[in-house]
Amino acid sequence: MKKLILIIFAALQTVSFSQVVDSPEITKAEIYDHIKYLASDELEGRFTGTEQCRIAAEYIAREFKKAGLQPAFNGSYFQEFPFISDIKLGDNYCNFSGEETLSLEVQKDFIPLPFSDNLSIEGKIIFAGFGISSKENNYDDYENIDVKNKIVIVFRNHPDVNTPHSPLEQYAGLRYKATVARDKGAVGIIFVNTSDKNDNDNLFKLEYDGASKVKGISIIQIKRDAFQKLLSKLGLNAEELEKQITVNKKPNSFEINTTARIRTEVFEIESISWNVGGFLKGNDEKFSDEYLVIGAHFDHLGWGKQNSLYQGEPMIHNGADDNASGTAGVLELAEKFSSEKNNLKRSVLFFAFSGEELGLLGSNYLVNNFPIPIEKVVTMINMDMIGRLKDSSLIIYGTGTSTKWKDILNENNSFGFKLTFNDEGFGPSDHSSFYGKKIPVLFFFTGTHSDYHKPSDDFDKINSEGQEKVLKYIYSVATEINNSEIKPDYLAVERKDSGRITASRVWVGTIPDFAGDVDGYKLGGVTEGSPAALAGLQAGDIITKFGDKKISNIYDFTYAIGNYKPGDKVKVIIKRADQEIEVDLELKAR
Repeated sequence: MKKLILIIFAALQTVSFSQVVDSPEITKAEIYDHIKYLASDELEGRFTGTEQCRIAAEYIAREFKKAGLQPAFNGSYFQEFPFISDIKLGDNYCNFSGEETLSLEVQKDFIPLPFSDNLSIEGKIIFAGFGISSKENNYDDYENIDVKNKIVIVFRNHPDVNTPHSPLEQYAGLRYKATVARDKGAVGIIFVNTSDKNDNDNLFKLEYDGASKVKGISIIQIKRDAFQKLLSKLGLNAEELEKQITVNKKPNSFEINTTARIRTEVFEIESISWNVGGFLKGNDEKFSDEYLVIGAHFDHLGWGKQNSLYQGEPMIHNGADDNASGTAGVLELAEKFSSEKNNLKRSVLFFAFSGEELGLLGSNYLVNNFPIPIEKVVTMINMDMIGRLKDSSLIIYGTGTSTKWKDILNENNSFGFKLTFNDEGFGPSDHSSFYGKKIPVLFFFTGTHSDYHKPSDDFDKINSEGQEKVLKYIYSVATEINNSEIKPDYLAVERKDSGRITASRVWVGTIPDFAGDVDGYKLGGVTEGSPAALAGLQAGDIITKFGDKKISNIYDFTYAIGNYKPGDKVKVIIKRADQEIEVDLELKAR
């Protein structure tokens, strides 16, 4: 009944917001109308997989149908895809036995971390300071201790917290520390808060962080008073122990005469979200089997629990510019192209993706489950945040992915735009998923602003007149691509340093596939001319080992490459389909 009420309510809202008469032309009134509805409080920020996301998807599908588009997915406008939406606890326990037994209560005295493996372990407890091992910084909490088959207990943060930009800061991550402990042979790691008086010794928030588990180790956090009880029998004080290490900047690791029994069980909750797609069939017998893709993501941050830049109580993040504006662009272009469908040479596919804000999940799923052979796609045009045109400045990414782009973009600029070109094909939006499949891309963007990923990104700040100009420009560019006698060629662009996910000094050149729920680091693509490309790595490969480090997720990979310097050669094991392949990779400098 609740779903039915919401559907009826959404339909009524569609009527109430849709006050403009439909026109086949691209108009500022229709742009504003679409954005006003999609970015309304009733849709609660369109967070991926929610009821409000589904209602937005149905709105888009109705607009596709009204415009005369055929369903893209075997008779349906919708493509479902799975994703991890949350985590929940299973059976977890933690107790310590020595002279006395200490049993802890889950979520009160201890908490398993979201990325802990599901294991039951038992072992002696070793205090290992801050859990950092950095030979280059002359600091190693693991020096002269053997933690094989044992459980380490460590402080969070690092011992040089009072030094801005301390080189030890890069080793403070909880995933990193867990990986180091595992690679040293530990079966478990226990984190304890440092004595920050403002922290109130809070337990870690149980929240999915978007990456796979750290395999092969149980990971928990316990309260400081529980840690103090373990130290008391040795005549030690937790705060003094912490102070001793931070003042002297020297490790002080030792065995605690206690055995721990720990069980960690954290389950990932799988949910469903949706892509929406429709198409217009081309009319030229020679070119109708080639496809132009026009797309944008329609999801946003919901109530801002993930990826928000807003500090405060939860509020609806309506995402008018990000990316109701791009979604409105898809709808307007679909309507305009449909009115000219008899003149289309190539076919045109229109997509609205969800899951972009969680890591390009929808578009990644789409390109790997495409409704036609994806080799037939000649170009992908992406629109993300095109609603805040200012001073006629328009940014276009992907301009180096085909030799034709800059001429076409300049020749069609009858609108007086101040164009900024960025050659790279990989970038922070859904065109990356297509470029990873060796498809030329163009990504249109009017720039960031102070409302980005905040509740203040509302429809009343949209420059609908400016967006009308942007969309008419995109239409003229897309029309030339569609009607050209020669399809765009594909160019591989060497990626610059900015935007790469790593804190290492070396460059590998891999592009992550965040939709890959695998044991390893799945590649969405590799940068041309990079060490990864030269070693023969390709989109879809799963890196499972880098040197002597097991790789279970992107974090493991990032930490592993931090141990190398430019010029080093490393053996990498990848899984490709059903094959396990070993390749030699020579690392380069950034």
